[in-house]
Amino acid sequence: MSILESLNWRYAAKKLNGSVVSDEKVEKIIEAARLAPTSSGLQPFEIFVITNTALREKIKSVAYNQSQITDGSHLIVFAAWNNYTTDRINHYFDHYEQERDLPKGFSDGYKNGVTKQLTSLTEEQQFEHAARQVYIAFSFAMAEAAVLRVDASPMEGFVAAELDKLMRFEEKGLRSVLIMPLGYRDEENDWQANLKKVRKFPKDMIHYIK
Repeated sequence: MSILESLNWRYAAKKLNGSVVSDEKVEKIIEAARLAPTSSGLQPFEIFVITNTALREKIKSVAYNQSQITDGSHLIVFAAWNNYTTDRINHYFDHYEQERDLPKGFSDGYKNGVTKQLTSLTEEQQFEHAARQVYIAFSFAMAEAAVLRVDASPMEGFVAAELDKLMRFEEKGLRSVLIMPLGYRDEENDWQANLKKVRKFPKDMIHYIK
């Protein structure tokens, strides 16, 4: 089944009407992010689902007062690992071996190569690598939201250091990357609601090399 109809339906809603997204739909959107592919399967990020009104008001204040943050029913915060450590990588591969009923140490060769490659990067490069994995998972969540006809927009417009402080991410070894308000569009008050979707023409961006 193609998701193209759903992708044509979605847009970055600027006004949400306050209606509540069901727990079932929220769980499916989050599950899509959890099932998304990531480099070496490490999933170097955590996801925070926020309904607390007071906290969302505080986040709104460090996100240029964008109304979707409080007008939606949920706010999803994606935070990447601030760095790769041997412990973090070992934890993933231990889990991998247990879940597939593999002998302990089965993955050591590959694991050691991944560890050497990632920990040799600067700390900022490590975070940037982890943040790129967030974008993959975020896209899967956004696509699932569109399939479910839930409005979900990618938002980078926030002061990351302030959000990290609010969420106490430093204590968790995390840094914020993206936030996603979930809700339903307010078509009467959102000037973008009924505008034609505009993307580049295929001929201007897609190249077939045979």
